[in-house]
Amino acid sequence: LCEKLETNDTAYAVSVGVFVYLPFCPGFFYLSFYLSACPCLPVCLYQGSKLWGGRFVGDTDPIMEKFNASIAYDKRMWDADIRGSKAYAKALEKAKLVTAEEKDYILHGMDQIHDEWAKGVFEVKPGDEDIHTANERRLKELIGEPAGKLHTGRSRNDQVVTDMRLWLRDAISILKGNALQLITTMVERAAIDVLFPGYTHMQRAQPIRWSHWILSHAVALSRDVEQLQEINRRVNVLPLGSGAIAGTPFNIDREMLRQELAFDDISINSMDATGQRDFIAEFLFWASLCLTHLSKMAEDLMLYSTKEFSFLTLSDAYSTGSSLMPQKKNADSLELIRSKAGRVFGRCAGFLMTLKGLPSTYNKDLQEDKEAMFDCFDTVHAVLQVTTGVVSTLKINPSVMEAALSPDMLATDLAYYLVRKGVPFRDAHGISGKAVFLAESKSIPLNQLTVEDLRTASPLFSSDVSAVWDYSSSVEQYSAPGGTAKSSVAAQVEHMRTWLKKQVQ
Repeated sequence: LCEKLETNDTAYAVSVGVFVYLPFCPGFFYLSFYLSACPCLPVCLYQGSKLWGGRFVGDTDPIMEKFNASIAYDKRMWDADIRGSKAYAKALEKAKLVTAEEKDYILHGMDQIHDEWAKGVFEVKPGDEDIHTANERRLKELIGEPAGKLHTGRSRNDQVVTDMRLWLRDAISILKGNALQLITTMVERAAIDVLFPGYTHMQRAQPIRWSHWILSHAVALSRDVEQLQEINRRVNVLPLGSGAIAGTPFNIDREMLRQELAFDDISINSMDATGQRDFIAEFLFWASLCLTHLSKMAEDLMLYSTKEFSFLTLSDAYSTGSSLMPQKKNADSLELIRSKAGRVFGRCAGFLMTLKGLPSTYNKDLQEDKEAMFDCFDTVHAVLQVTTGVVSTLKINPSVMEAALSPDMLATDLAYYLVRKGVPFRDAHGISGKAVFLAESKSIPLNQLTVEDLRTASPLFSSDVSAVWDYSSSVEQYSAPGGTAKSSVAAQVEHMRTWLKKQVQ
């Protein structure tokens, strides 16, 4: 079987097929190989579009080509890849590996490629395995031979992790902004004078302020912001110049690269730099924890928005209806916030499973890092924005909230009444519990027990016990820092406003 190989216009070869019979196996096997008509077989069969094709003969199986390619998603790093390549071109000139003229050609070409990506006209071709291949292929089309020098001393191993760190650094800045906007909205919606039931174990616990509740979630998100900043410190480490595994044999100025790309530090060990993805794992866990906090808040808001609670009303802008039941107003925004947490958890757990089975340094398994990183960013980015919209537009129903308060929620206050009369708390707790039982056995609210009824539990009860049955007085006694008293909550609001100002400085 003769055929022309389309590696170039003059290369021809003969594809020779041989049927082989093996006595120990039934049937025949067909083996094929190329005999080149050219004096140099590797040149004829060189996979010229591949950054790694020099030692390979023949074409990659189309299924493997698709399976191996990452351009469909890692093209999102086009800007980071161009920034890294431009900085590396300058380092190559300083190391006298390219001339000043060649460097200028490369930089100009990269600027053209940047414009093509920015305008949405960059053409990804079938041979573009990844963003690095695509950009280098296009650079060669634009400037010719000097493009072949750009990869001197650089491996895709250090190139891709540099791109990822640059991209994630920008992504973290966006997410921080989203989170700060949500926290700001929550602080502004902290209506201090509104009381409503606080719950533990999903059971009525004690009267609290609405502001106390919403600030509890704002504080959790403030921790998320601080943790994100910590992660960013570890993301912002330069791996470029590490090569594939052993480093670079050329005089590449990594400090210049660090400054050029605005990294804080330089990686210490080239094997670790190219093979570790701790910063991705940290980011995925951060996303999981952040959405845990938002899922918890969404669950509360869903309950509070039901007819059974009616503590608040969601805006139509963040609700949907039923295709069958006209009266329905579903809190789909909150349900999706809750569900997205599971999606991110899966990404985190899946990537950790990928990491735990790997040997040292770079392995192709790490290609899984980018889809996990992109998906978690997209998900958290959307969730933070939607949550901000929900919180900024919901309407609370203060009268319904306060009407939901019940005297049994003041049972702890009844115990504190006795504590203030010298009764040890453990004894006071038991006495209050007896009073609760007595009210339940009489099928009356706790505050309708007479002084005589209460004295059956303790002779220390007197007419001044009536002061206990006041919800406003109840919350005001929790004036220690962090409590639900008006002064304490006001201090929390002020603390959060001060904290927010520091974040944007």
